[in-house]
Amino acid sequence: MPTTTLRTGHVGLNVTDLDRSLAFYRDVLGFALLAQGMQDERRYAFLGDGDSDRPVLTLWQQAGQSYEEAAAGLHHLAFSSDSVERVREYESALRAHGVTFAHEGVVAHSEGADSGGLFFHDPDGTRLEIFVGHGVKGAPAPHESAPTCGFF
Repeated sequence: MPTTTLRTGHVGLNVTDLDRSLAFYRDVLGFALLAQGMQDERRYAFLGDGDSDRPVLTLWQQAGQSYEEAAAGLHHLAFSSDSVERVREYESALRAHGVTFAHEGVVAHSEGADSGGLFFHDPDGTRLEIFVGHGVKGAPAPHESAPTCGFF
């Protein structure tokens, strides 16, 4: 089998309330609204990173209930940041929005790791992570042996 050349194009999330989710992903996390519309009374929105017209995240208002962590499907969605300082800016914005964190502040991905981030939930309960690849050496690791992003 050949080595894959596939890359993540965008991530689509089912949401229960498009307006609420759009406000969270646009106003709190800073995604740019590229387009929105409706098909057969189901609403959707395409969000980008602000650097291009390419969708990074799509929201589909078609869920009848909040995210179920025990169901098969999406485990969590991780967003990469360029610095610990920027991750802390997101932490402040999330706190101002009233988000509850799975762990207190920036934590390491594992014991002694230099990478880590924030772990929290969106308005529908979808598990989210904002991480940085370096700069968190010495931060606590919530789990002894499992990766921090594994169970939250």
